[in-house]
Formats: sequence, C-alpha cells, structure tokens
Amino acid sequence: MERIWLAQYPDGVPPVIDPNAYRSIPHLMEQSASKFRHREAYRCMGASLSFGDVDDLSRRVAAWLQSKGLAKGARVAVMMPNVLQYPVSIFGVLRAGCIVVNVNPLYTSRELEHQLNDSGAEAIIVLENFAATVQQVIGRTRVRHVVVATMGDLLGPKGLLVNFAVRRLKKLVPPFRLPDATSFKAMVAKSAPDSLAAVDVGPEDIAFLQYTGGTTGVSKGAMLVHRNIIANLEQVSAWLAPLIDERNPHVIVTPLPLYHIYSLTCNCLMMMKEGGCNLLIPNPRDIPGFIKELRRNRFTAITGLNTLYNALIHHPEFASIDFSELRMASAGGMAMQKPVADRWQELTGVPILEGYGLSETAPVVTSNPATATGFSGTIGLPVPSTTVSIRDDEGLPLPPGQAGEICVAGPQVMTGYWQRPDETAQVMAADGAFMTGDIGVMDERGYVKIVDRKKDMILVSGFNVYPSEIEEVVSACPGVGECCAVGVIDAKSGEVPKIFVVRKDPALGEKELIEYCRKNLTAYKQPRHFEFRTELPKSNVGKILRRTLRDEAKQ
Repeated sequence: MERIWLAQYPDGVPPVIDPNAYRSIPHLMEQSASKFRHREAYRCMGASLSFGDVDDLSRRVAAWLQSKGLAKGARVAVMMPNVLQYPVSIFGVLRAGCIVVNVNPLYTSRELEHQLNDSGAEAIIVLENFAATVQQVIGRTRVRHVVVATMGDLLGPKGLLVNFAVRRLKKLVPPFRLPDATSFKAMVAKSAPDSLAAVDVGPEDIAFLQYTGGTTGVSKGAMLVHRNIIANLEQVSAWLAPLIDERNPHVIVTPLPLYHIYSLTCNCLMMMKEGGCNLLIPNPRDIPGFIKELRRNRFTAITGLNTLYNALIHHPEFASIDFSELRMASAGGMAMQKPVADRWQELTGVPILEGYGLSETAPVVTSNPATATGFSGTIGLPVPSTTVSIRDDEGLPLPPGQAGEICVAGPQVMTGYWQRPDETAQVMAADGAFMTGDIGVMDERGYVKIVDRKKDMILVSGFNVYPSEIEEVVSACPGVGECCAVGVIDAKSGEVPKIFVVRKDPALGEKELIEYCRKNLTAYKQPRHFEFRTELPKSNVGKILRRTLRDEAKQ
C-alpha cells in the first residue's frame, strides 16, 4: 500500500531503518559499555550504576547462571519493580543466552504459577518484598534456582533508607522461607566476570517472553527475538533524532514498570543504546514521593500515561519542580486526554507526544513527531520501516477516513506466541501483518486515531485485562452461578472492570466477592463495580451477550 505518512516525516527522519544494526541486545550493550563506560546508566533514590558497573555486574549474573547449568534458551523469570537490580538481571540473563520472562511483582500466586509453568522457567530473580508469593508456588513449577535481592545489595550505605521507601509497595516484606535461595549479593560476589563462557546469541534467538492476554483470556508469552527489539530501538532512535544529542545525553524519568514493554524498550534499552540515564521510580503511585524525586534530580525526558500525568499536574507541589531542562514527554498505554495534555504543556512548556504500541510489536508502532508543538489527539504516524493498514472484516484495506482494524507489518512484529500456534494464527494475517484488535481511522496525512476495540479486552491504566480471566476467577467463587465481565469508563484509569453476577447462593454478597477477587487477581484486574442479576442476556444458542451488558453499563 502507499505509505502516505512519509510525506509528514520531519527532516532527518529516514523512511527505513536497519534491523540488523546490532546482532543482539548483548552486542548492543557491549558496544555501549565500551563507548559510555564511565557515564551514569541507572539511578535509583540516591544510588547509581555506571555503564561499566552494569557491564561488570551483568557478566557476573550471566556467569552464575551458566554455573548452574542454565543453557542457551533457558527461561529465567525476573520479578522486580524499578530497582537497580532489574537492568543488571535482564542483561545478565541475555548475556548467558537465556530468555527473560518478565513478571509483574504484584501478581497473585495463581497468576505467578501460570506464568512460570507456561514459560517453563527454570530460575527466578525476585525482590525480597515479593518472595513470599514465589514460596507459595515454587513446588508446583519447574523452577530450580531462586535468587532473592534486597534493596541494599547494590546500594551501599544508603540501602536501608531505600529499602524502607520501597517497602511501601507492600507495607512490609511478608515472611518467606526459601532455604535453598541464593542472595543477589552472593550471586554477584561469587562469580567472576571473566568466567563467563562466550555464547553465540543471534538476531532470531528469543530475547523476551512478554506476557499478555489473548483471545481466550489466558495470559501467553509474545516471543520477541533480539532482532525485534533491535529494530524497535532503531525505529525509536530515528524517530526521536531531533531530540537526541549525544553531547547532552538524556536523563529519562522512568516511572512505568520496566517489566512492561513500553518502559522496557523506550526507557531501559533505549537509554542503553543512546548513552543516557534512567531515573528509576520504584513506586510511582506515591505521588508525593515521586515529586520529591523529581525535585532532587535533573532530568530531560519522561515517559508515562494519562493517569500518571493527570495525578502529577493536580498535585499542589507540582509547580515546585524544575522543568527547565525537559526536552521530551511521551505517552502510551492508554488514550491521552486533551485537557491533561494541554495542562501539562501549559505548566512545563513541553508537549506530550502520544504514541501507540503493543507487547506483540516490541512495542512502538506509531508516534507523533518529535517536532510536534502541541497535542494532536491522534496516536501519530507509523514509525520507519513500519506499514500500518486499516482493514475491514474481510481483511481488505480501507481508504483514509474509514474505520477498520489496525494491522501492523514491520521488523518489530513478534514471531508468535510461545507454544500457542493456534493463538498466533488468529492474530496474523495471510500477508504476515499483525491484527491488533484495535479499531482505528487513518486520515489523508497518515495520522491514526483509535476509535474502538474489536476484542473484549479492558484497558486499565495501560494494562490489558481480559474479561474471560476475571470470569474464570469469579465463577470459581462459591455461591456464583454465572457471571460476565465488561469494561466501564473510569475518570482515573480510563476503564475499570465491572462484573455482572447471577447468584447460586442467595446469601452471597459483594463483600465476599471483593475478598475472593483480591486473593486471586492482581489489583488492576479486580472488578471495581458489582451488579447482581437474576439472569444474564443470552443469544438463541445460550451465549452470554457481553456487548449488550457493556452497552447497558455505559448508560
């Protein structure tokens, strides 16, 4: 198809990139470590690691994994918030030729057990705050090696102060007993960097299993090979070229979790490529603490989503932050609201560049140009080497101005879902394009706007929530006859889940359901609204009419 968007590209942004610019992520990291060795790479609450530190420590992690018999292709789970051990861990896993399985540290035991078993993870590196959850499930998984990190492992004398701050993620560290676990500190202390055996990691080797929901609601791993990630880094780098100056490297504020593909690529890995520094925020929900960090640190860029920007601009201390060096603010994960974007630009002087991406696309597909002077209300233009088409239900391309499914082709598109060829076949078109399930419109300039979703997925503050997973949990609650989950509009999170329930036990109440969901679903997946009914609307063949309930919930 004609790539009409190319005419809108700013000067200096190429139409294509080289997805083979680096053989692998370890190759990229080694190049950066050599070039920027003494620069600060990651900073977290007063402590920092240089590129040289990350190089040395990640070699030690990789050597330790090899010493435990973990061969190329072995899956290693990493279960941490935004702390210094996270980048050290993932680079170590990748340098050993292993595959990173990113895990949300707030997962319940049910969710963690599924992900560990589905991925076949043989090892897990976890922050102690969340090790109790690992303890609950480890006996029912293939995990043979557990590494437990504490905040003091890399932070020296300031460790206690930082540890206290991060514990607010879960009020106190729950008690756990993992007698065979290795401490992170011991792992890096006992392994020599030069003991790492060379591993040939190539562009088609899997780098990450990035878990996301599916058509069945079962969380599954998008297989992102090294080439996918390198391609997306090259795409983002080319797109942001007007805002990148190697002599004045970025210090990017990183509040979104690094286990999320947006933050992983656009913050953690992008700054590794460009020689910039990530200012890691372990708990962005603590807005007063977040603002204190922004006041203490010089920064030039920030990534976030609508809910985060909204919370910041409405805090009374926001005006005390120094934005004089800010050059870039970007948003993704959920729809950006114009009043929030306009107020942000009014207070900081910098527009928010809204973009669009998915776990399956490593993630960036479109973005507003780096030269934009204001909020466009769209998700922008396809980035270099990316073709976006709007297609009808028959898979045929639609002209500008007509709504259809957004389909993506490019070197950043995943190779498929881990051990799920049936799920892969459902989202890949005959010509190899990825069918996103999002309904969009492309205008005559090539700018894309999302107008609806084809799938039943609920988008809560940038996280995918699949109704069928909520329904599976709720239906297992004693006293529930049948149920149906839908998304409803929420001013803070964009959407939140609502559950319609038909009781089997008339005594079942909302309180019991809330407690049951709390035990079995991560917080963002838990229904915020409950409605009991005597029956649910059904089709002639007995299928629950989710769209009918969703339409009723909007009224």
